[in-house]
Amino acid sequence: MYTCSTREGDITIQEAVRTLDKHVDQSRQMFVFLIHIITEVARYAERDSLHRSSKHLPTQQDLEVNTKLAGNQLLWQILEHVSYKAVLKELKTELLDQEEWVKKLYQELAATDLYKEYIAKPLREKKEEKEILEFIFTDLMLPNDDFVSLLEEHFLHWDDDGEMMNLLMLNFLQKPQSNDFQHFVSADKLKFAKDLLVSVIEKADICNEYIKSKLQNWDPERTAVLDMILMRMGICEFLFFETIPPKVTINEYIDLAKDYSTPQSGHFVNGILDSIHKDLVAENKLHKVSFKK
Repeated sequence: MYTCSTREGDITIQEAVRTLDKHVDQSRQMFVFLIHIITEVARYAERDSLHRSSKHLPTQQDLEVNTKLAGNQLLWQILEHVSYKAVLKELKTELLDQEEWVKKLYQELAATDLYKEYIAKPLREKKEEKEILEFIFTDLMLPNDDFVSLLEEHFLHWDDDGEMMNLLMLNFLQKPQSNDFQHFVSADKLKFAKDLLVSVIEKADICNEYIKSKLQNWDPERTAVLDMILMRMGICEFLFFETIPPKVTINEYIDLAKDYSTPQSGHFVNGILDSIHKDLVAENKLHKVSFKK
């Protein structure tokens, strides 16, 4: 919505939907890239072993490098995942080629107590196979400011998507086979997103009238762009999305205003939406139904 609102000239519904699809695809590429780095770090154990054993005069330590991580069972479930292999081919070569970062992260991993405990155990346990891959992501990749800078360089929406990526990754590592990368967002969620986008664009005049009635000396130019967007989205949910409880709508847009707009926006958006909601109830214009029904 922000991209559409700040673009010069009018935007058609088709252009707006294409913009949404593009943003969703960028998020999918970001997720695939993160998985790619995790798997490459895990596989580097084997490359490191081959490199050290091929030295002209390898030491005994060089010859005894443990490659257990490269055979991680969860790792190979991911690498053999049909839809993952398909979308991995879509990443640009510059994203796939991260040898320097992979080596650096592997060396940091190899120095940790968790890794040493992992390779010391001869047997494989499902929980430990998952925990070591999670550790690469949560304790080595995400806390590394330089790695985050790499993400910001290639993915403009990292600041917005970072928290979501963390949740998606932990869920993915729990059940990798249940994911379909070619349908990154479920059909129901994508339909909701597109319906909301179209509603906010088509019903902008109606939404503005409701907002105008709650502001003294109303002037769109004096109201933060994001605040206007969020209030229009909230009003559309009130009027046109019958299964979303008004309380849920208000709370969601308060949180979004706090995260994305000005320090005062949460309180401002809350006041306007709450007042409009009360008016709609009094005028019998809200017709909500239970989602379960």
